[in-house]
Amino acid sequence: MKLLVYGAGVCGSLFAARMHKAGHDVSLLARGERLTALRRQGVRLAEGNGPAVERVPVPVVEHPDGGYDLITVFVRTHQVDAVLESLAGVRGDVLFLLNWAAGPETLGAAIGHGRVLLGFPTTGGTMDGDVVRHRRSGFLTRRVAMPVGEPDGRTTPRLLRIVETFRTAGINAEAEPRMAAWLRTHAAFEVPLGQAVHAAGGPAALADDPDAVGGMLHLMRQNLTAMETPPVPRAFGALRALPQGLLVAALRRFLKSPTAAHSGLGAPSPATAAELERLAEQLRAAAGAR
Repeated sequence: MKLLVYGAGVCGSLFAARMHKAGHDVSLLARGERLTALRRQGVRLAEGNGPAVERVPVPVVEHPDGGYDLITVFVRTHQVDAVLESLAGVRGDVLFLLNWAAGPETLGAAIGHGRVLLGFPTTGGTMDGDVVRHRRSGFLTRRVAMPVGEPDGRTTPRLLRIVETFRTAGINAEAEPRMAAWLRTHAAFEVPLGQAVHAAGGPAALADDPDAVGGMLHLMRQNLTAMETPPVPRAFGALRALPQGLLVAALRRFLKSPTAAHSGLGAPSPATAAELERLAEQLRAAAGAR
């Protein structure tokens, strides 16, 4: 597969390295200092806080060139408009692996509806200088699949081909027939969570304030209630059904866990704040359109 990976942060770099190691013709698009570092040293990976750093010589480019079998986009929500402009004249299907609550229509209007696929990366980690420190592989991480889907929910030959290609590269992907609803559900949960963590100064600080956690849960419930479709996965429906006290206790435990500390929640940034605000705008627009 000739593949362009658009976005050289944690998820894009890790994805590009895995696809390159599996033998695919991969180019990783980067800009600025990140481009310079990748050209000099390749993608550098480390598992957790371990000292060993693996170097993967993924080819890097500054601009898309010609056409590809697949373009995967790993950027923040508020950066998508610029990506759409740069991909309008580039051939190839485009899989958006990112936070997106606005549905596929605006994406298709910019680059062609038939080119769009939706998904979400389940990998995570942090940037330590030029090193991508990703989560340690374990039983649970191997079982969590990366959802990928067609905008209309069909199981098409191209979707099956993409899922199988990812799996042969060691990426646990699966076809998700309700991908747009999945992304809206995720945003309904993530926006209140991210904004509350940012306001508190970190996940542990938020966990120490039960009233703030309760307020965050209230916003999550509002977002889920405003959705035009049931939550996907259905387990998120528990946020509306279970008693508040039980949910607040569970959320506080999560916020104190190593998972929360290493998920990016512990390092709020202006880019994170901008992404959350754009996602909140998309949720409000979807609710107002009902």
